[in-house]
Amino acid sequence: MKKVGLVGGTSWVSTIDYYKFINEGVNKKLGGLQFAECLIYSLNFGDIQEKTWPNSYELVLNACLSLQKSGVDAIVLCANTAHMHAEKIEKEIDVPLIHIGTETAKAIVQEKITTVGLLGTSFSMEMDFYKDRLKSFGLNVLIPESQENRNYIQQVLKQELGKGIINPESKENYIKIANELIGRGAEAIILGCTEIPLLINQSDFSVPVFDTTKIHSDAIVSFMLA
Repeated sequence: MKKVGLVGGTSWVSTIDYYKFINEGVNKKLGGLQFAECLIYSLNFGDIQEKTWPNSYELVLNACLSLQKSGVDAIVLCANTAHMHAEKIEKEIDVPLIHIGTETAKAIVQEKITTVGLLGTSFSMEMDFYKDRLKSFGLNVLIPESQENRNYIQQVLKQELGKGIINPESKENYIKIANELIGRGAEAIILGCTEIPLLINQSDFSVPVFDTTKIHSDAIVSFMLA
């Protein structure tokens, strides 16, 4: 089994899901008491918030280098937004980086879907790093048109979901925003922040929903057992 290094803590709430999904996935394949061999470098999310995501490259890189020194066979960034630094980090490390955007795009293309609605942090929705990765697979990416809605998604992620707080009113509003994307032609919805699946999931929609946390975790398991 290959050993994977997880850069987590962004937030710790979704890092728990990664750990759970990866261990369950390995055990499903191998049975018995076989589970994942992995290392977690859990960043203090407060440090990233203080620096802001665009200025957090050194923090994320240092976590990756620390994991690499520990002998891992691949690096995982346990947050969609952290992938704004992925291309720079790939040039600094000597092991593969399992990219959440790439794995999500591959899962969508496999379902022959071409137009997707993206929900995520304001960085993932408004900056190009994530959308461009999806577009490189031929996908048309829609984000909420209203700045107010994008700000609202960000606020809930930061003030509620990042702390593990589940608010029914926020769930209702997220569903409404996603349905607006569907109304504009989205054939599927990407839950493009690893905390969003805590709030909404496939049962809330009639179109396919792509849970990036689960997709990423499945790809990690495949790598570990390849």
